[in-house]
Amino acid sequence: MGVAEWAGTLVDWKAELEGLRRVIAPALGRAETRRSAGMFIDGLFSAASRKTGWMLAEQAGLEAPYRLQSLLGRSSWSADQLRDLVRGYVTNALGDPGGVLVVDETGFLKKGRHSVGVGRQYSGTAGRIENCQVGVFVAYASRWGHALIDRQLYLPKDWADDATRRRTAAVPDDVEFNSRPSRRWRGR
Repeated sequence: MGVAEWAGTLVDWKAELEGLRRVIAPALGRAETRRSAGMFIDGLFSAASRKTGWMLAEQAGLEAPYRLQSLLGRSSWSADQLRDLVRGYVTNALGDPGGVLVVDETGFLKKGRHSVGVGRQYSGTAGRIENCQVGVFVAYASRWGHALIDRQLYLPKDWADDATRRRTAAVPDDVEFNSRPSRRWRGR
């Protein structure tokens, strides 16, 4: 169903979200994981003032956030398969001949040096060189709306060249260093 069909005010959002759950179910595997993902999605669309683990758990009727935290941190499901399914869903819902891809990066400020890709590098979030990770995101945008359809964590050269560090952090062998465009033009 395209956005033009559900963008009105008479939409049955519960039915639409149930349809989204069916689309992403194959990537989530177990029934328990699918139920937790459904609770998480419902929480994100809820009226909860803040979308913390505790607030989402409360919204879902859970006593603690552990089930939702497990979904995001310990459950076994394929992020790449989920991305592909979401991309197909977005293409179907927002597809338009005038649609464009938007590529942007975001810095995640970090302390320490053990998180994959963390290092002193430029962060647009901070507006300067900071200790951070950098994520590169791709969104699809059309006259019907926009949605994220891909993501990749940037791996700096010092990480890419350090086999021990890569192995310890479980960085896959096929992830390689790619240079970032120069920042000299910023602010001009």
